[in-house]
Amino acid sequence: MSFRRLSLLAAALLLTATVVVTSARAQTAVISDFTLKRADNSALTLSSLSGRKAVVVVFSNAACPFSRLYQGRLTELTSAYAGRGVEFLFVTAPINLEQTAETLDTDKLKVKTSGADVAYLTDEGLKTVALLGVTKTPEVVVLQPGSGGFTVRYRGAIDDNPQMEAYAKDHYLKNALDAVLAGQAAAVSEKRASGCLIKKN
Repeated sequence: MSFRRLSLLAAALLLTATVVVTSARAQTAVISDFTLKRADNSALTLSSLSGRKAVVVVFSNAACPFSRLYQGRLTELTSAYAGRGVEFLFVTAPINLEQTAETLDTDKLKVKTSGADVAYLTDEGLKTVALLGVTKTPEVVVLQPGSGGFTVRYRGAIDDNPQMEAYAKDHYLKNALDAVLAGQAAAVSEKRASGCLIKKN
């Protein structure tokens, strides 16, 4: 075998190992707690949801075209998994200099599910954004409760086609939820999201 082929084989093995390690790390990161604010300024803590089978944190922004494209899909997923012990938390995230997490108009950010409005939560100081490592809207994180806290089981895109729902082939969020509910590891634990960059403070 030539030196060139050996080099290519070594590079391929290194890349595979990196992907496996990254995937394993993504599915073992544990979050102890975080706090979000409701519209009435009351606090919602992650730890208060320890009785759920999974918690999906959705970061979105009404001004982001990608967020609007996914609103219907998120509505369907919320309704489909509500009776299966899955809690969806919808969180506002700023995407430009004029908006901040504290001043976004949450009345414009509603998701219909089972005929009721689900108000978005506020992430003061973008602490949860930083903790969960999200960078775009919309981006989701699937958390599974356990004895030591909440394990990150998936982070990233909702599916592989933001523009055309009918042409989506890989439903990353749905697949991750199905895996968690079945007591299995998600086949894909992290997928880069397409969307609007979150404006950090």
